[in-house]
Amino acid sequence: MADKQILARILKYAVREFEDLSIDEIMDNIGADIEIGIQPVDPGLSKLGQIRGLATEDNVPGEGKIVYDIRFSAYHNRTEMKFLLNVEAQKSSDPARLGYHLENRITYYLARMLSAQKQTEFYHSDYDSIKKVRSIWICMDGSRDGDSIEEISLERRSVFGKREGGYPVDLMRAVVIHIRNRGDAAESENRLIAMLETLLTPMDINEKKSRLTERYGMVMSAEMEGRMQTMCNLSENILERGLEKGMQEGLEKGMQEGIEKGMQEGIEKGMQEGIEKERMDAVRRMIRAEATKEQILSFGYSEEEYRRAKEAL
Repeated sequence: MADKQILARILKYAVREFEDLSIDEIMDNIGADIEIGIQPVDPGLSKLGQIRGLATEDNVPGEGKIVYDIRFSAYHNRTEMKFLLNVEAQKSSDPARLGYHLENRITYYLARMLSAQKQTEFYHSDYDSIKKVRSIWICMDGSRDGDSIEEISLERRSVFGKREGGYPVDLMRAVVIHIRNRGDAAESENRLIAMLETLLTPMDINEKKSRLTERYGMVMSAEMEGRMQTMCNLSENILERGLEKGMQEGLEKGMQEGIEKGMQEGIEKGMQEGIEKERMDAVRRMIRAEATKEQILSFGYSEEEYRRAKEAL
């Protein structure tokens, strides 16, 4: 998600202020220091690669600490306006699973992105220097026909009398993108959702690269291709290892208890062990990459998995 090509398309098709800019213009204006034509992370990949984002930790005295998935800034070169943005990938938006309503968390994040600007983007009572904040949430649990995009924002309305004009109250706005994780769902009519579903839905790596290149104009940089290959390999390895081990154990048990029962139990056990191993490997990779414990736990890993991975290293 932190690749400039992905973020630029999210801004163009989900954040209304950027819809008049081209993808190349938006990529040129993404960066922590708002440099035009910012240098890429990887040498030789002009305008591509992972962003140099802002620190993902937001620790405001008296307000606690939150960790953003991705936090970055972008500059609208035609209006000379700077935006502070964050992108969150959300596995579920179901209150029953989360234990809270996602809309309340989104509002909290927007408020924190505003309050954290004190003494960084504005000083003393210079409230007109507050930068607009946009929080983008990609929820990956949409139903078969649940692909949608909605906005959450402040609005002004008169409850008595008639007042002319008024200063716009659009400092903070959230965009919630609901995508489907079902491979059998029809292609979305929304270009951004269709692109995100192609990116995140399990499918053959070559087909995925072909779709992203031909339909959405992406350049398969070495960095993006490597990350996509890693994602695909991870899911394929979990499945293949589980099936192989499960079939072997199933055949052995089948000699004693019956092929059908043994195959089923072996496959389930093999799949479970394969998944557990891949989860531990993923935690170890994140620890080596200096991810914090809070970041790792926020991805759904347990304290026990973190402890075992830490001991193993």
